[in-house]
Amino acid sequence: MHATTMQAQTMRDRLIVGLDVPTVKEAEEAVRALDGVVSFYKIGYQLAFAGGLDFARELASGGTKIFLDMKLLDIDHTVAKGVENIVRMGMTMLTIHAYPKAMRAAVEAAKGSDLCLLAVSVLTSMDEQDVIDAGYEYDPHTLVLRRAEQALHAGMGGVVCSAEEAEAVRRIVGPDLAVVTPGIRPKGSDHGDQKRVVTPAQAIRNGSSHLVVGRPIVAASDRRAAAEAILEEMRSA
Repeated sequence: MHATTMQAQTMRDRLIVGLDVPTVKEAEEAVRALDGVVSFYKIGYQLAFAGGLDFARELASGGTKIFLDMKLLDIDHTVAKGVENIVRMGMTMLTIHAYPKAMRAAVEAAKGSDLCLLAVSVLTSMDEQDVIDAGYEYDPHTLVLRRAEQALHAGMGGVVCSAEEAEAVRRIVGPDLAVVTPGIRPKGSDHGDQKRVVTPAQAIRNGSSHLVVGRPIVAASDRRAAAEAILEEMRSA
């Protein structure tokens, strides 16, 4: 394969479009509009509780990659049983809150499968005051790095963090783990409720392996053009 084509394919595999829409019908429309441009989608709470889990299973059975963003956290046994069923659904990625016991239970349950378990460090909607209000003694950056280290030791497949922290996280987890960054906003776009945001090119330069982009693509009047523009911005890095 030609180097440029390979790079295009690689970037396509690294862009995850967040299907943050209220109904499966709207999700189907977005997937249809992005056919051939995007091959990886994130399904979170909003869609999951509106029939999105069956939709996720259906997409995965057709070869589409799905990042199931459920941020699991519970007692070990419950986390393990949930992960076992998510493995059977054919998901590509799954988020777990980065509590060491929960991560270890999830890793054990996913052993032998292709499911990439991602540790959620600090939500990108949180700033320092939010972290203090939640009862943590660390600032967001320190907490993210501590959790990245714990994720590495637990055997997780990667970490979810702000692209601002991606460079420091990459130094901790090494070259092989996924570093997945939400809060990506193309140049000139609205930040919405995200507080720690960066552009696609900056995220790639910072060491992100995958970028999660929702509203800037899904809410665009031309979703296909919006996705292609972001892929182009990623390639420029």
